[in-house]
Amino acid sequence: MTTIQLLSIVTCPACGFQKEETMPENTCSFFYECTHCKHIIKPKKGDCCIFCSYGSVKCPPEQKREKCC
Repeated sequence: MTTIQLLSIVTCPACGFQKEETMPENTCSFFYECTHCKHIIKPKKGDCCIFCSYGSVKCPPEQKREKCC
């Protein structure tokens, strides 16, 4: 059984600022506001959420290989 990680470091594509965030276990995060530069981050095309695009760890549904969003 694989342990699901709930902490991910999000890196802002606009300014490079990094912040550790707790991911929701059963929903996707489509938008994220960088606390440093206030840039609104959206997932890259083909990714389900901001954690899969800009996080150090993919979202819990992706970690479980389940359908996300």
